[in-house]
Amino acid sequence: MVSKLLFVCLGNICRSPSAENIMNHLIKQRQLADTIICDSAGTSSYHIGSPPDRRMAAAARQRGINLVGQARQFQPRDFQEFDWILAMDRENYQNILAADPRGEHYHKVKLMCDFSRLYPDKEVPDPYYGGPEGFNYVIDLLMDTCEGLLEFVLAQDRSAK
Repeated sequence: MVSKLLFVCLGNICRSPSAENIMNHLIKQRQLADTIICDSAGTSSYHIGSPPDRRMAAAARQRGINLVGQARQFQPRDFQEFDWILAMDRENYQNILAADPRGEHYHKVKLMCDFSRLYPDKEVPDPYYGGPEGFNYVIDLLMDTCEGLLEFVLAQDRSAK
């Protein structure tokens, strides 16, 4: 069984591509590439086609992770395509749910910080307008939440067998 994960933030150039690439890094380390597929999107159309933010990429690179990808906007068809949709903050969460007016896919949408093991944060903060410390913090937070999410997904897969 293949699990498909979609990470969503506002512009799809900082938080969600970082989560996607961190998760892909963890998946590769554990040799799970044939069982978990990741993508990312933004709720806005601000940065469609843009690569990940260079400041975010620099923070990830310091931890041995290369950020690749191209920003795209979240689409209602993503509900059919993905098993889990991970929102970086409550506003993204609400915007995703608004694209599902009948609430058919509510159970698939989660807040990324629900999977945090080490941090008290309820949302992944947007570092876009801050300094380097914000980008570093977000990478560290996402490293933790992605580990927690990976354990959750693997447990779901085990229980489905």
